[in-house]
Amino acid sequence: MITESSVKMIDGSNMYSVLKGFDKQLEDAISIGLSISIPSGYENINKIIISGLGGSAIGGDLLRSYLSAEMKLPVFVNRNYFLPEYADENTLVIVSSYSGNTEESLSSYEDAKKKNCKIIGISSGGKLSILSEADNNLLVKVPGGYQPRCALAYSFIPMLFIIQEFGFISERNNEIKNLVDTMTLKANSYGSFDENDNPALKVANHLQGKIPVIYSSNDLLDIVNLRWRCQLNENAKMLAFGNYFPEMNHNEIVGWDVNPEMLKNMAVIFLKDKDDFERIKSRQRITQDIIKPYAALIFEISSDGKTRLERIMDLVYLGDWVSFFTAILNKVDPTPIEKINILKSKLTEL
Repeated sequence: MITESSVKMIDGSNMYSVLKGFDKQLEDAISIGLSISIPSGYENINKIIISGLGGSAIGGDLLRSYLSAEMKLPVFVNRNYFLPEYADENTLVIVSSYSGNTEESLSSYEDAKKKNCKIIGISSGGKLSILSEADNNLLVKVPGGYQPRCALAYSFIPMLFIIQEFGFISERNNEIKNLVDTMTLKANSYGSFDENDNPALKVANHLQGKIPVIYSSNDLLDIVNLRWRCQLNENAKMLAFGNYFPEMNHNEIVGWDVNPEMLKNMAVIFLKDKDDFERIKSRQRITQDIIKPYAALIFEISSDGKTRLERIMDLVYLGDWVSFFTAILNKVDPTPIEKINILKSKLTEL
C-alpha cells in the first residue's frame, strides 16, 4: 500500500513534487513559447527534422504525432549522430538537448551545419547553447534543474509554438493555454493517495511483479505508447514492451503461444482514443480475445479530454504517474538513472 510517508521514504529526489507541479511547468513553457519570434534566414523550408535523444526527443515525437492530421510538411524525429542524407538548405533542423551536452545531438548539430540546414536549438545551456549563439542560430533557452524526462513541457510546448510561428499550422494559443487547467485537475487526481479514486495507483498495483506490454494504435497514441515504456524503464527500473496496431497483428500476435509460464507474467495495457480508426478498434477487441488466455491480465485505458492535445497529454501524464507509483511499489527511487550514467562515464574513457 502506498502512503505519503512511504513515498517520502523512497522518493529521495522528490519526483512527486515535480510531477505534481507539471501544470506550473506548462505555464512557464507557454510563456517561453509566446516569446519566440522567428528571425530572417529561415525561409523556404519544405521539411523538418527534430534531432534529440531520450527525454529531449519525446517532445518532437509528440509534436509529430499530435500534428499528423494537419501538417503538410514531412516531420522526422532523428535519434542518431547524423542526419538523413536528404537534409539540405531547405530543411529546418530543431536540435533538442535539455542539458545541451548530449553527444549525439551535438554531432547532429554539426552535421546540420555541414548540410547548410536552418537550425534552431532548444536547451537549458551546455555546448548546444554556446554553439547556437556563436553561429547566430535561434536558441530557445529553457530552465535547467530537471531530469530531461521530467521536462516534457519545455521540450514540447516551445517546439509547438515554433511550428505555429512559422505558419505551418493554425493558431491554437487558447487550446494550449486551456491545457494548464486540465493538467491541474489531473494532478490532483493522479497525485492522490486514495487508491479508490486514483487510476494511476490502480494501474501501478496491477503492474507490480509483472512485465508490462503496451498496445495502441499507430496514429495519435504511438508516442504515448513509447513514453509509457520509457518512463517505466527509467522511473520504475523495469523492462516494458509494446507494439502498435495494425502492425502487431501481422507478427507479434503469433508470439503469444509458446513459453506459457513466461507469458503469465505479462500485464497487457491497451491504450485507446475515441478517434481510433474503426478497423483498429475491431482489431483490438479481437486481439484481446485471442491473447486473454495467455496473459496475466489485460485492461484498457482510454484518453480523456475535449481536444487531441488534452487527450494525448492526459495519457502521457497518467503514464508518468503510473511509472512513479510503480517505482515506489518496487522500492526504488524513481530519479537516479545509474546504468545510463555508467554508460556515459565509460564512453568518455574511449
